[in-house]
Amino acid sequence: MAELYLEDCYIKEFDAVVESVKDDKFVVLDKTAFYPNSGGQPHDLGVLIKDETEYPVDYVGKFSGKISHEVTKPGLKVGDKVKGVIDWNRRYKFMRYHTACHVLSAVIHKETGAKITGNQIGVDKTRVDFSLENFDRGQIKSYQDKVNKIINQEIPVNIKILSREDAFKIPDIVKLKMDFPESVKEIRIIELENLDMQACGGTHVRNTAEIGPIEIIKAENKGKNNRRIYFKI
Repeated sequence: MAELYLEDCYIKEFDAVVESVKDDKFVVLDKTAFYPNSGGQPHDLGVLIKDETEYPVDYVGKFSGKISHEVTKPGLKVGDKVKGVIDWNRRYKFMRYHTACHVLSAVIHKETGAKITGNQIGVDKTRVDFSLENFDRGQIKSYQDKVNKIINQEIPVNIKILSREDAFKIPDIVKLKMDFPESVKEIRIIELENLDMQACGGTHVRNTAEIGPIEIIKAENKGKNNRRIYFKI
């Protein structure tokens, strides 16, 4: 299955062929631009269209290496040609939030050395967890200001698909080596030019200017070495 969003996050519509249907609602296509629920980024919503009949997609997940689209209407069959249409406003909000997470991560890592330990992207707000022993609440405003300064610099955001060997030449990526089994031969890298490089399978904007300003709305302790920041755009 071709995962179209991996190289082009801006595909809103695409044509595909139904490869399998389970229980009249779990549909696998030969290719898709729908993002599956993973990595803290929620799944896309949208519709599959066949002969002007719409089949709403209300969940997308990846199972055994294949992306499954859960539709709320029965009727699709193997071999059907369909058009997929993504709920773009929702997806684009997630793209902006996800890229903002990378900028915030880069700023806090530079300031404290902390790494992201988790994140959950939402429509109204997003949270990011960091591996920090101490939490200086007085620094929160400075983090926000530094993130917004970077966003305003209109930094290009590039997607790179690197061989395993080349990816592990990047200092911050090699630290994740244990997370990638030997079967993984290529690694997708999100690069904020001259700022940050991370292995990431999510969707992102092409330029930080598209994010818009962020506002940090809450910061809290979540355990001995875990600190959580909530922000909105």
